[in-house]
Amino acid sequence: MPKHEVDTRAVKLVDIPLVKRLVEKGTLLDSEIGFTRSADGPNSALFSSFFLPQRGLHTLVSRCGNQHVVGQFRLKPDDTQAKIVYLAPNLEHNMDDTLWLHILDAMAVEAGRRGAHMLTAEIDDDLHLFQTMRESGFAIYARQEIWQRLPDDPPMIEPVELTEETESDAHGIQMLYSNIVPRLVQQIAVPPSFSKGWVYRKNERLEGYIAVSEGKCGVYLMPYLHPDVFSEAPAIIAGAIARANRADKVPVYACVRRYQDWLEDALVDLGFEPLTRQAVMVRHISAGVRQASFARLSHKLEAIPSGVKPPTITEPVIEKIDQE
Repeated sequence: MPKHEVDTRAVKLVDIPLVKRLVEKGTLLDSEIGFTRSADGPNSALFSSFFLPQRGLHTLVSRCGNQHVVGQFRLKPDDTQAKIVYLAPNLEHNMDDTLWLHILDAMAVEAGRRGAHMLTAEIDDDLHLFQTMRESGFAIYARQEIWQRLPDDPPMIEPVELTEETESDAHGIQMLYSNIVPRLVQQIAVPPSFSKGWVYRKNERLEGYIAVSEGKCGVYLMPYLHPDVFSEAPAIIAGAIARANRADKVPVYACVRRYQDWLEDALVDLGFEPLTRQAVMVRHISAGVRQASFARLSHKLEAIPSGVKPPTITEPVIEKIDQE
């Protein structure tokens, strides 16, 4: 890369042509968006998110000479976990990754400034960007595999009845989550932001939860099933697919983390096939003080109680003593 100063900033309206050109050749790092809104990578669906800051999307651009890199992350209000949506253009094996390192650092700084404690991404581990992210301070917290089922596949197993998640299910879902997700992964293995939750109960006990996200290009499932329902797993997943409005029109994708790889047999029974393997990567962000607030020293001193003073003798008392 030529020795030019690197400039990184938030995108502006004048950057629209640049963003549109780069994003079509970018790398998606958010599987939910990638498999529900974009069939072949970043496209106009992602480009339109540039105009939706109210959804917590933040887009940055780094420039060095004539080279540009665009990155976007999303962070919901009052959340502490930011998630990278995409980086563009693609980082090929024969390219210098300096500019990608700069924008990854810039996104971490911007996310931290907005209250995030960590920055996460889902990436195919055979990409050159995977190594760059490790150099940038990202660590692998979990492995996952994406499975695909096409809409014209044979009929599925008879589904079981699932109920939509309600507030009263919160405790049961949390207990299930704590029992099946390793402690180290619990902070980043939460269901996708815009998913709808479906619950499976057995003997009045919550034994399964499946997060379902739908888009014009696909249906994305994130299952959380207790091992005790191993034999019912195909029917439970089939029940979640039956609840999706577009499952008969678009592919259905299932994300299976390694700690639930026993679900693979259930997916095979339902006609799913493995599509890609990914790493869930995390970069921790140090929380800093945005603006220190100090009270003036004089105010502090005024608050300290003064020492006890001896009583004073008034003039009448002195006069009486003199008279005696």
